[in-house]
Amino acid sequence: MPELPPPRGNQQFCTISALEGGVLTAPESLFIAESNVPGNLITLPALCFLIQHSKADPTPKRLIFDLGINPHLSAYTPKVTEMIEGPNAFFHPEPTAAHCLGSLAHGGATPDDIDFVILSHCHWDHIGDTHPFTKSTFVVGHETKTLFESGGYPTDPNSGYSTDLLPPERTRYLPPSSSDEDWAPLGPFPHALDFFGDGSLYVIDSPGHVAGHVNLLIRTSPDGAWLYLGGDSVHDRRIFNGEAHIRVGLPDRPEFCMHANKAQAEEHIARIRELENTGKVRVIFAHDMKWYEENKGGTAFWPGKIESI
Repeated sequence: MPELPPPRGNQQFCTISALEGGVLTAPESLFIAESNVPGNLITLPALCFLIQHSKADPTPKRLIFDLGINPHLSAYTPKVTEMIEGPNAFFHPEPTAAHCLGSLAHGGATPDDIDFVILSHCHWDHIGDTHPFTKSTFVVGHETKTLFESGGYPTDPNSGYSTDLLPPERTRYLPPSSSDEDWAPLGPFPHALDFFGDGSLYVIDSPGHVAGHVNLLIRTSPDGAWLYLGGDSVHDRRIFNGEAHIRVGLPDRPEFCMHANKAQAEEHIARIRELENTGKVRVIFAHDMKWYEENKGGTAFWPGKIESI
């Protein structure tokens, strides 16, 4: 694997704090190929992250990566509602769980303090409630545009994506990963974008899960420590650790898979694994129950911060 870029003189970096984004339960068999026990439910967090740039100019730039589950479940489109509340619902969000806005307020911050909201992708358990962030620029992967080709809900009543999810005048669609002027190889990843232009935070093109899926690789100290936020690259850490495999097929849906392109997802997972094996990078996923159980209520959550590795 090519080395990650070494620190520069006066290297900028970021501090990262976890935010509660809600909790959901779902059948283990949706994610794990080896799980064949009907009704075996697992609980998953929907983690969000507050990221603060080290440079005060005049105040540090702040961004949030993912917004978790919308506490107002009635705000979802009918297609999403069917998945979380219908008679054949797979996913069951916990209605009383802490959410992103409340977690942000717990540390004394408001949506007005956030400069950027980067969404790993636009699935229901990552988009939260975008409307309070009236001063933020939203950043999404280039292929996210394809999700709204039908017009979104309610123009398309079968769409899982609402037309007002992203504010048109404040949404930045990242360039296509084929654009060599904007993206460059970084470590094991073919396509990375230096978000601030100073080597402190890289957006990683992360194919496989859904159109427009992105991850973040963040420098957490001026001397070479990193944190990787993997979004939905895996839904269960056992898959990442090689203890289990991605599920394909359900009894009534033989084509089912949590990833749009399983082969691409597995290739991307292998790249993240290669990154972690350097020993310089901590890896956390959006639904990382193991990390959540070890850190819930602790100093890794805002107003505290995740310690640099």
